[in-house]
Amino acid sequence: MLKKAEIQKVLEILEKTYGNTGTALKFRTPFQLLVATMMAAQSTDKQVNKITEKLFQQYPNPQSFLKLDVTELEEKIKGVGLYRNKARNILATAQKIVKDYGGKVPQSRGELMKLPGVGRKTANVVLSIAFNHDAIAVDTHVFRVANRIGLAEAKTPLETERQLMKNIPKEKWSQAHHWLIWHGRQICRAQNPRCQVCPLTPYCRFYQKAQKKQSDSQR
Repeated sequence: MLKKAEIQKVLEILEKTYGNTGTALKFRTPFQLLVATMMAAQSTDKQVNKITEKLFQQYPNPQSFLKLDVTELEEKIKGVGLYRNKARNILATAQKIVKDYGGKVPQSRGELMKLPGVGRKTANVVLSIAFNHDAIAVDTHVFRVANRIGLAEAKTPLETERQLMKNIPKEKWSQAHHWLIWHGRQICRAQNPRCQVCPLTPYCRFYQKAQKKQSDSQR
């Protein structure tokens, strides 16, 4: 794992590179963000936005979603992965929000995770973006990039989140979450990472190991 001074430098570079970037998901309310985030698993934000643009015009709140049955919602969101499971969870979540929370999305992680299909990552996204709480949501990009660079050294998303919370100042948690996502999408890709244009190579443990391996093989 990177040392404290190195972590600070990495964060400075990420902030300079990505600044005030936020989520690519389009939404107008906490409920819409929740639904979009639930849909985004095993899909892309671009594909989710394509579907929700029309969906949220017709069904803007949890009450209106309850006019749909599962088959109808499946048909409307079938462009995303696992759409059948997502349709069931979204409708069950809308029902619980209306019944138990007066139609408003709860603002605590514990209550959010009681909603069907809402795990810790989704809860943290909603807390951070919709309610401006300090939180780090560890998706596949954050998990990969954080552990490659050396901001974390963990085998699970939960342990990665805990290490990032320890290594990153609390007031930067939500921003850092977006920086790591954008870095993962644009440069530190799962396949063929673009190390040749990455500003973090002087600190990146993944890059340094790759360089050492290449140097050793040439001897």
